[in-house]
Amino acid sequence: MMTVAGRPGLAMTFAWAALVLAGCGGDTPSGPEGGDWRLVWQEEFEGAAGQLPNPANWQFDIGTDWGNAQLEYDTDRPENVSLDGEGHLAITARREPYLGQEYTSGRIKTQDRFERTGGRFEARIRLPRGQGIWPAFWLLGADIDEVGWPTCGEIDVMEYRGQEPSVVHGSLHGPGYSAGGAITRRFYLADDTFDADFHVFAVEWRGELIDWFVDGERFQTVTSSAVSGEWPFDHPFFILLNVAVGGGFVGPPDASTAFPQTMLVDWVRVYEPTS
Repeated sequence: MMTVAGRPGLAMTFAWAALVLAGCGGDTPSGPEGGDWRLVWQEEFEGAAGQLPNPANWQFDIGTDWGNAQLEYDTDRPENVSLDGEGHLAITARREPYLGQEYTSGRIKTQDRFERTGGRFEARIRLPRGQGIWPAFWLLGADIDEVGWPTCGEIDVMEYRGQEPSVVHGSLHGPGYSAGGAITRRFYLADDTFDADFHVFAVEWRGELIDWFVDGERFQTVTSSAVSGEWPFDHPFFILLNVAVGGGFVGPPDASTAFPQTMLVDWVRVYEPTS
């Protein structure tokens, strides 16, 4: 979820770094394999239906237009962000008038709750579908309030245009390669769509190298030597989950877009390397 002046901005697919493609096997792994990783943080979203996410782990971003002409007002209401009672978090975009906007949705983050430098960050998610729907699972540098964006750095583990239900994007932003110049690669599902079932989206961040995965298949690698500017990925980052409506990356909803639209998150897990 790209940012401008410390806010999410337009996700584009213009600039590329050195990319390494390699299959890792497995459809929906429950965690990293091979003994290289140790679990250090997890959110399983267990609880009663309608309950808000655990405030010890998550806080809400409340407001609208986070820098990219989004159309929703993000709230802290259970109608937009709550547990479903079946072990999932539901982030739901709705068409409804609210504080001057035509849509509502939700955006949560672990800022000041959980922040980490490096590791494997993964989430198992079932995505919504429709023109103008923009879900994302991403990381921002915890120093954003001090240094601004893109100096803080940003890792988009997964973002998705609802009108392209078989494609997700993985992107990297930093000084000299951000917004329209972000380092980006797409992952395509063959003969399937991301709204049909859950999929595991992950990054493995080791010092000056970051890998992106979908269901255990690596589809992008970026190293510090490949970027055109600074490498700000040497300090703690926090996690964000959200569903935007509209914005330059996806455009507005149209008559074909059904509401409500829900992103279901089964779990989020973070691992540290064992060596």
